[in-house]
Amino acid sequence: MNALPGHAAPAVPLLGRGVVLHRRLRPRVNAFRYGTAFLMLPMRSLAAAGAPGLPRNRFGLLSFHDADHGDGRPDALGWLLELLAAEGVDDADGEVWLHTYPRVLGYVFKPVSFWHCHRADGSLAALVAEVNNTFGERHCYLLTGPQLAYGRELTARKVFHVSPFCRVEGRYRFRFMRTADRVVARIDHDDEAGALLQTSVSGTLEPLTPAAARRAFWGQPLMTLGVIARIHWQALRLFVKRVPFASKPEPPERFVTR
Repeated sequence: MNALPGHAAPAVPLLGRGVVLHRRLRPRVNAFRYGTAFLMLPMRSLAAAGAPGLPRNRFGLLSFHDADHGDGRPDALGWLLELLAAEGVDDADGEVWLHTYPRVLGYVFKPVSFWHCHRADGSLAALVAEVNNTFGERHCYLLTGPQLAYGRELTARKVFHVSPFCRVEGRYRFRFMRTADRVVARIDHDDEAGALLQTSVSGTLEPLTPAAARRAFWGQPLMTLGVIARIHWQALRLFVKRVPFASKPEPPERFVTR
């Protein structure tokens, strides 16, 4: 489905509760799953009306900071719209939903955030996967074109270093699904030998009220530390399993890959 169901309804910030799944297929199998909480933010509506349940650019149990995205400016939506215009996407005039992690007690690490960019009629004009690595680098994969729709497979060449146990080669296969109360983002990585990694984040959505934010915080008060700890724990597991180590290359010259 290309249009978001219920897109004409007033857009309110949402809180997602769900799971992260990760499975490595070669040369050693390594898999994990863990619970997670995330934000689904209607950025145009947020700019106009704000969100009572979400401190913005200030401290909170859970909060959102524009500088955590794009080029670090105080207006993340403005950055995103400039990126789309520079890449020739001129019809994303509807709501822009940002699927991302909140700051928890002022701290965050966002391995990946997803920008769902809609036209005025609710159909998808573009999707942007904004990837961060543990070296403080960031890169964006822009997905657009006539094949773009929820539920369809979308591809992009891998050009950005994320894990020392994966070379910068091959391609990503993306698939996104969205209903009024659920979202799924799946990213699989294939190299020249075939399928290598299968990952996804999914969850059920509810309005982001102050009470919902408190429940999410007390359910996972150490979520940011947990994300960082799990990254290093899984790296140790791969090291022990003698998965080959790949040195870090220079980041790509272009900030956006299509």
